[in-house]
Amino acid sequence: MWPIPETDVNRTFKLRPFADVVIALAGGTILSMTNPVSSADPAASDPVAAGRDALARHNWQKAFELLSVADREGDLSGADLEALAEASFFAAHQELEIEIKERAFKAHLAAGDEVRAAYVAMRLARDYWFTGKNSIASAWGRRGEKLLEGKPETYAHGYLALGKSELASSTGNIDEALVLAEQAVEIASRAAQADLQAYALTNLGRLKIATGSTSDGMALMEEASISAVNGELSPFASGATCCTMIAACRDLTDYRRATEWTEATEKYCERQSVAAFPGVCRIHRAEVVALGGAWDRAEQELHQAANELSGYNAMPPLADGHYAIGEIRRLKGDYEAAEDSLREAGSMGRTPQPALALIRLAQGKVKAAAAAIESALSEASWDQWAKVRLLPAQVEIAIAAGELTLARTAAEELGTIVDTYKSPALEAGKHQALARVLLAEGHAAAAAQEVRAAIRLWREVASPYEVARARALLAKALRASDDDDSADYELGAAHAEFERLGAKPDAAAAERELQAATERRSAPVQTRKTFMFTDIVGSTTLAEVLGNEQWEGLLRWHDDKLRDLVAKHGGEIVNSTGDGFFAAFDSARQGIECARSIQRALAENRRASGFAINVRIGLHSAEANRRGADYSGVGVHMASRVASVAGGGEIVATAETLDNAGESATSDPRDVSLKGVSTPVGVATVTWR
Repeated sequence: MWPIPETDVNRTFKLRPFADVVIALAGGTILSMTNPVSSADPAASDPVAAGRDALARHNWQKAFELLSVADREGDLSGADLEALAEASFFAAHQELEIEIKERAFKAHLAAGDEVRAAYVAMRLARDYWFTGKNSIASAWGRRGEKLLEGKPETYAHGYLALGKSELASSTGNIDEALVLAEQAVEIASRAAQADLQAYALTNLGRLKIATGSTSDGMALMEEASISAVNGELSPFASGATCCTMIAACRDLTDYRRATEWTEATEKYCERQSVAAFPGVCRIHRAEVVALGGAWDRAEQELHQAANELSGYNAMPPLADGHYAIGEIRRLKGDYEAAEDSLREAGSMGRTPQPALALIRLAQGKVKAAAAAIESALSEASWDQWAKVRLLPAQVEIAIAAGELTLARTAAEELGTIVDTYKSPALEAGKHQALARVLLAEGHAAAAAQEVRAAIRLWREVASPYEVARARALLAKALRASDDDDSADYELGAAHAEFERLGAKPDAAAAERELQAATERRSAPVQTRKTFMFTDIVGSTTLAEVLGNEQWEGLLRWHDDKLRDLVAKHGGEIVNSTGDGFFAAFDSARQGIECARSIQRALAENRRASGFAINVRIGLHSAEANRRGADYSGVGVHMASRVASVAGGGEIVATAETLDNAGESATSDPRDVSLKGVSTPVGVATVTWR
């Protein structure tokens, strides 16, 4: 809100248009005030002129000293006070900056320059907002707006539109924000203000990216950024524009583009003798370093950036730095320290999600993780790319909670957004999320195909941690396809990479899976379960009646509904049997109640839509051998055969199952001959209507 305009008083120096710009450009070694101006110094005769000259040469400390002398000797004009405020910031005397700006505001008012006073008021609004004092910021913003009422259009009106656009977007009024952003661009063009044009294009580009017009938004930001690195803007405007551009590339995980603009910005700084950005850009660089797996070095860079920014009350970039530290600590398994950093980020206005939700998931607090990620997604309702950062975590959490319908919905939404702006990392995340869903749904071969695509793309991005995570997921898909040798190879490679990176939780999980695989191959485990088989009756006929597209939609609904109900009743899907499922439950009661819920859900869908899939269900409780996630033995065979004697819409259970459940709501008790079973088996129909 309330961006700060460039000066139109003296083009030899530029006033800070954005607080974060100053943060970004404040770099280099800040000199201490050890050489005050002496009376013998030639500058003493005209400290104001000398101070302005030092400011133009970016000698911030010297400018601060000279202008401070002039301030002590007499009243400075509003423009000179603005120069002193700028110098005080760059010379690390930020505690003086706002007070000096408030004096500049009064000086402009006293001189009758209400437009300039309005401009300074908007600067103050931005400064107070940047330090989290939103009420005071709003008051200054309104004061600046009031001063411009009834006046012909000036550059200040462009900054006013820009500030109101940011305010509208912060409150979720995106339509208004876009209109105001376009207005700021138009005013900048008429006013021929290069800095304002860059700020306005950048803001409009940011909004377009967030609302899904990603390519158009990036084009606007590139237009602004090329003017920055070409030396067409003030150093401050160049810094703001380039930092915003690099941050946008980071948010889109477009690391190639981010690298290009980082290199161009550094070359510009060298040509203009502007120190490299110490805080904001260091955070961006550290994030790329972390992506490459050098977590310790990245964390060290982030701590240095936080120290550099701490003197500037720069909460948004500081919050990004604390979040990045929290994320690295999470990956290392230091959850307590990670939460400390994430709380710091949260206190500065940066959502701690998805990192905090993933910590809760790792701690086994699935409900808390689900609630946290859902809340974060609701807050990001209009920002498409904020959603992209959250949706992969929602997929993982929803699968852990047994909410496969939600997981698929999240994966499909992720894919829809990513398809509007493709980068290798975004594409990799899309494939990986879909692979998780497919594997949970029992489609192991399709999951393996998706995750292999993700691995290729993560390698292109050069992200060893994500490659290792994808290989661990591929191992699960291969094992579900009975390719244990390949699964062991992939999991072993992932484990070695996790160990090298210091990703302790992932390394431990991979080690447990490798050990479990070894134990499964050594001997089966005998267990007692209630087994349930479901089968669609008349699927071919129904598919012909509905047509392929409608049938596929109905079949997807059937699969999602049955998976959800099995999970809700404490069961596990062992595998898909083509037109149905094989599931296992710890108790007969769980299995029977799940079967009833399935038939009732199908009946309700039939009443609502006029047609529905007809399913038969068979249940049998027995001893069986467990190998990994699979079961075998006579008991499993009998459960499958019991399902074959049921009719459409019928639940048939063996007498043993009914006795174990204490179930009396049955009909048609009978003995049936089952294929492959030597003696008749007692069964009954379970009532459910």
